[in-house]
Amino acid sequence: MSDTNLFAQQRANRRRSAVLVAIFVLFFAWIGFGADWILYLNTSGRTDPGYVHTVPLVGVALSLLALGVAWFSWRRGARQVLWASGAWELVTPSTPEEQQLVNVVEEMAIASGLPRPKIWIVPDDDPNAFATGTDEKHAHVAVTKGLLTALNRDELQAVVAHELAHVRNYDVRLMTLLAALVGVLALVSDGVMRSLRFGGRGGRGGRGGKKGGVALLLILLAVWLISVILAPIVTRLLAMGVSRKREYLADATGAQFTRNPGALASALQKIEQSAAPTKAIHRGSAHLCITDPLGRRLTNKQGFVADLLATHPPMPVRIARLKQMAYQFEKTGELPEAGS
Repeated sequence: MSDTNLFAQQRANRRRSAVLVAIFVLFFAWIGFGADWILYLNTSGRTDPGYVHTVPLVGVALSLLALGVAWFSWRRGARQVLWASGAWELVTPSTPEEQQLVNVVEEMAIASGLPRPKIWIVPDDDPNAFATGTDEKHAHVAVTKGLLTALNRDELQAVVAHELAHVRNYDVRLMTLLAALVGVLALVSDGVMRSLRFGGRGGRGGRGGKKGGVALLLILLAVWLISVILAPIVTRLLAMGVSRKREYLADATGAQFTRNPGALASALQKIEQSAAPTKAIHRGSAHLCITDPLGRRLTNKQGFVADLLATHPPMPVRIARLKQMAYQFEKTGELPEAGS
């Protein structure tokens, strides 16, 4: 990848990360201040003496909470992803497979011009791998136990190169933030629905007597509820879309690090043919992995549904592109520029 293209990709991912955090905070503000407005409309027109909601406490509280969650996701999102997968850090190799992994990571760090990331092992027999972190100095590469036994050295090197390509392109920052924020939004949506379901059984609120006020209240409540329900779905689809686009670039960039695109094609074929899913990887982190950890059905297909719901691009297309790169490299001795 040329320096110009690399820096453009990094700038784009920094912008996307900032926009993602801003949207996340604004969404929480909408949920909070929207709830305040609904409470105000529901209490301001009551005829009997009682509480009237005038101070937007919910909006202020949720906005501050969103800022705190965004900060926590930035600082601790990578560790949370690793913790959720049950990964343990590989510090001192105790087996030949672990030593080979350390050697390969160090080689690919040199080839990519990056500091050596921390190495983690996920206790899962299904072969998979992912990278997480906020930047190249705070990056982590994790592989499953099954990956170490399923791949030969060249294939393992190709997978590690792919993950370091995500680090170099700053994909890990955006994708780690997505993993953390998608999970939070899902919890908020579930919590709001539970509180509404059980809270609706309580006492009667004093609604305003005007039909126009009741209609406005109902419309606002409907829009508010729809946004709460759809938010985690939309963000999960966004995470999938981001992942699909970034995988092609990471495949090509990783192949440039190793100068061996055929090895990555072979590794992806082995991973795809293995038993799935990767049980240690949860749905919110699926887009971080080199292949879909939830099952390979959608990634083996093409079309609108697969493009919308799959966490990764079609595996046959990825493998075909890598084989074409290998053929071109064999004939000309040159690889196409990543991202071109």
